[in-house]
Amino acid sequence: MERLKIVHLTSVHSALDPRIFKKECRSLARAGFDVTVVAPYANDAVEEDVHIRPVKKYESRFARVTRTVLQVFREAKRLDADVYHFHDPELIPVGLLLRTSGKKVVYDIHEDLPKDILVKDYLPRWSRPLISWVADRVERAACRNLSALVSVTPSIAERLHSANHRIIILYNYPYANELADCGSWEKRRMAATYVGTVSPQRGIAEMVLAMGLLADSYGATLEIAGDCMPEEVKSLRGWERVHFYGALDQPTTYRLLQSVRIGVVCEHPVPSFLEAVPVKLFEYMGAALPVIASDFPLWREMLQGVDCAIFVDPLNAQEIADAMEYLLSHPRVAEEMGRRGQSAVMERFNWTTQFPKLVGLYSELAGQPCAV
Repeated sequence: MERLKIVHLTSVHSALDPRIFKKECRSLARAGFDVTVVAPYANDAVEEDVHIRPVKKYESRFARVTRTVLQVFREAKRLDADVYHFHDPELIPVGLLLRTSGKKVVYDIHEDLPKDILVKDYLPRWSRPLISWVADRVERAACRNLSALVSVTPSIAERLHSANHRIIILYNYPYANELADCGSWEKRRMAATYVGTVSPQRGIAEMVLAMGLLADSYGATLEIAGDCMPEEVKSLRGWERVHFYGALDQPTTYRLLQSVRIGVVCEHPVPSFLEAVPVKLFEYMGAALPVIASDFPLWREMLQGVDCAIFVDPLNAQEIADAMEYLLSHPRVAEEMGRRGQSAVMERFNWTTQFPKLVGLYSELAGQPCAV
């Protein structure tokens, strides 16, 4: 039987994006599919049996949603795949055009677009509700005409289920084995860490202020790996105890997680975060870190019975500091919490539990059996 040809499309993410390439495309190639990703990259390449077809990502947002998107469409048409799988809202027109030519097209929805628009700083505040409403209507209308949808959270799936019943939830869990080798607890630094996007809504200021409230006797630090740090954060009390690494690749990030004692994910209670399932939460757990997390109902529900996290008000720096102090002053309790979290990742919160759902979806669309 001829191999099913799958093409993933993105105009926003790197060709080596952790979800698109390292999880979906790499897993598909290992399972025997013919896989290509069309994405911003320097040149044609083959990485881990995945073919990369590059497009140019322009600095200007307008140029990206016009010129880059057009390049993606042209390359997609040239490749003539059995199934196309796109990852960005701005590629909705590309997906619809491919559908008009009879192709099977999957939309992978990484974020709740209408809710995300409500916190976009580059949009005037007064305009956000209207743009959010329009985006919701446009996305729903498009989804009715696509072959299938992939969601990262239950709330996104629920919102779009009436538009397209063929939808699966593909949680962005990590590969468990990439995080498991953590060494001894005693060798870990007296440090907490945050990895990911750095922004006010992600609670970066409260984390830094918490370091200023933490007793000096621990000699503890906060180690941050992410994109550009806002200048105003550097003037906050507690910044002198922060180590900022900038953006790190995934292997280096994982080594950082395996060398500290606490993982922090204190995102603000904005609409787009309350129902999100951040991969960093499970990466912390996979690295056997006890977690200090925002007290969101969805997160409490997901981790019920695991007992690996202290839930706090993410807007209260003192609560964050108190949680840090407890974990640093009770090393055996912290270690046990971390081990419970790691066991949960090994058993259920890992990519191996999710990948069969994607293969099943492709099998259904292609009308042929596909084995993992």
